[in-house]
Amino acid sequence: MRKKVVSTLIAAITAMSVFVGCSQETEKPTEDTSGEISTQKEDDTEGNMQEEAGGSSADISGTDNTSGSPAVYMTTDISSDGLIAVYEALQASPEGNIAVKLSTGEPGSNYLRTDLIGDLVQSFDDPTIVECNTAYGGSRANTAMHYQVAEDHGYTEIADVDIMDEDGSMTLPVTGGTNLEENYVGSHFADYEYYVVLPHFKGHSMAGYGGAIKNISIGIASAEGKSHIHSGGTGGSMWGGDQDAFLESMAEAGKSVVDYLDGNILYINVMNRLSVDCDCDGNPAEPDMHDIGILASYDPVALDQA
Repeated sequence: MRKKVVSTLIAAITAMSVFVGCSQETEKPTEDTSGEISTQKEDDTEGNMQEEAGGSSADISGTDNTSGSPAVYMTTDISSDGLIAVYEALQASPEGNIAVKLSTGEPGSNYLRTDLIGDLVQSFDDPTIVECNTAYGGSRANTAMHYQVAEDHGYTEIADVDIMDEDGSMTLPVTGGTNLEENYVGSHFADYEYYVVLPHFKGHSMAGYGGAIKNISIGIASAEGKSHIHSGGTGGSMWGGDQDAFLESMAEAGKSVVDYLDGNILYINVMNRLSVDCDCDGNPAEPDMHDIGILASYDPVALDQA
């Protein structure tokens, strides 16, 4: 059953790549000839880079975007320095109100710890960690409880926290969708000009896995929007609907977010403590695979497939 879920998700991701496009030329980093970042020759699709920041260094490997494929950068250094290095490999210049979208995680889950992400978050000018309430109960099903979880997990110590659907939903149009015509996101979504999407990569019982695409679809959806996506846009049961329609709806919702932000978004997947269970599970299975690293890209499809 899990194999079917994963294969279907890949089909949904492929559909999203058609909608969004795998090339975002204006968003990809260009080759740096200053000597701080070195790449292999153009005809080699893999490059090794060393990013130096604040007196620390981490080895970064990345695809060479001169090949026409979306650039994805990776480090096996799962540390604060490694996270900053892989972010800086993107050569991003976020401006305006910056939102850091992560999963606050249920208590007991494998959510991202602040000792790993704190330095990156605080490197932005006046950042805000953003999330939306869940639609399935648990410790984050209402705003007051959710803020308490964010505080308990240390997020309020490193940045302001905004539960974006605290005041309800706003609607984003879905263009070219099969199941959705609208996507319902937290009403505070439009308060931010730039999104740094920072998922903890993990398994998921319905989506197969949770990474960048899930974080901008289910993750940015309000509680109302989560129900809408899970039902495949029918308004019916979140759990008894068509599986393919759910996966397609997730991709369609993610596309609406990408369209709205018009390039003002980047993605970083942290691949540590890789449980088969989502961070929405307060009693997840212990990770049974080794840590992999941290990956970054401007393309969520390329990133999740990497």
